[in-house]
Amino acid sequence: MTGTLNLETCDSPDAVAHRAVAFIAEEARNTVNARGKFVLGVSSESTSTQMLRLLAAEKLPWPAIHIVQVDDKVVPADDANRNLTHLRESLRGSEALGRVYPMPVEAADPIEGAVQYAATLESIAGSPPVLDLIHLELAADGHVASLVPNDAVLHFIAPDVAITSPYQGTARMTLTYPIINRARRILWVVTGAEKAPIFRRLLDGDESIPAAQVRHEHVLVLADKAAAAELNGSRDRH
Repeated sequence: MTGTLNLETCDSPDAVAHRAVAFIAEEARNTVNARGKFVLGVSSESTSTQMLRLLAAEKLPWPAIHIVQVDDKVVPADDANRNLTHLRESLRGSEALGRVYPMPVEAADPIEGAVQYAATLESIAGSPPVLDLIHLELAADGHVASLVPNDAVLHFIAPDVAITSPYQGTARMTLTYPIINRARRILWVVTGAEKAPIFRRLLDGDESIPAAQVRHEHVLVLADKAAAAELNGSRDRH
């Protein structure tokens, strides 16, 4: 990861979730006021449930907000393991739910589904699409979005949406580095002691892990104390 990195360490996953929502909400209000809309990419794994529920409760200009998926598993539409399932459950009953653009992972041809989603992103975020903020999470093996170790998609310079080889038994639809690195802001959320070793490697610039290829100068990293346990104390700017 290169560019200006702003790291804040919070006491707990709960504190991280609240800080993340405050950051997203401020960015959303400011961007809607400035440009009339806000395009948010979310990584909706189960670890992000609390953050998304808090975000859904925020009084935001939801008609001007567009929520897109960072990645999802290529499984049937109603599969409980879809990231979309977690996302919809987290936003249930809120105005935010109606602002979600699902990845068409259930398409008969997943590659064509990726092309379709790229076109959707262009329709709401320009050509090439520029997302206002992308929320990312760090996996214990160093992957981000569904940019997983040793996959050919890691080397794509286009398109913005692609299909991975099977990972943990399932292919994924994912945003690729080009669109992630065009984002105006990136928010990393890292929680849990199991993330501590890989988080240290990420911040130390270990380019062997996929997450290290996220290159953007406008980055905020929020970590709980467990995830940040192996970091040098001087890294904490909170």
